[in-house]
Amino acid sequence: MAWIVLIISGILEAVWATALGRSEGFSKLWPTVVFGVALLLSMGGLAYAMREIPTGTAYAIWVGIGASLTVLYAMIFGGEPASIIKILLILGIVGCVIGLKMVDAAH
Repeated sequence: MAWIVLIISGILEAVWATALGRSEGFSKLWPTVVFGVALLLSMGGLAYAMREIPTGTAYAIWVGIGASLTVLYAMIFGGEPASIIKILLILGIVGCVIGLKMVDAAH
């Protein structure tokens, strides 16, 4: 269950990071509300997952999922330029996240 919560929390990290950018310094109401709710749920889920998953592993996976999804979303919907190098680097992050999961499962 902790792994499922951690993955959902990583997705919510991408949600709050994107909403933070769209809030324009907390000057837009709904992006600010989405930011606050997603942040609380994301951090709460991370804290829950850390009860069973080592802190370093949980945090690295949480950040990796959030960062990867944030960049992908920005490239697809946010007008951020896409490049093969960015895509390869995101795949590297995803590979590292999978590797951390596999190492944790081996213990």
